[in-house]
Amino acid sequence: MTVWFVSRHPGAVDWAKTQGIAVDRWVAHLVLSEIEACDTVIGTLPVQLAAQVCAKGARYLNLSLDLPLSWRGRELSVEELLAVNARLEEFEITKSKEN
Repeated sequence: MTVWFVSRHPGAVDWAKTQGIAVDRWVAHLVLSEIEACDTVIGTLPVQLAAQVCAKGARYLNLSLDLPLSWRGRELSVEELLAVNARLEEFEITKSKEN
């Protein structure tokens, strides 16, 4: 059981460390073939990748933010992440049957 934190943003990594989140692997890019059932993946993944994580039997915890539009596209500090209510939310995502 490995806990992965996936982010290319230094502020998000710093935020997780200040929150005392136990992480085994810090990565900027998730390689899906390395994820095993019972692993936990933390980050902000595209929905199709999050669904593939869940399909492997792993947990997906999204780093959710209440981000104002004016803050999009820039790096956020730990303080700014706290200001926008950074939190982990678990999602179970499945792909719908294809037509």
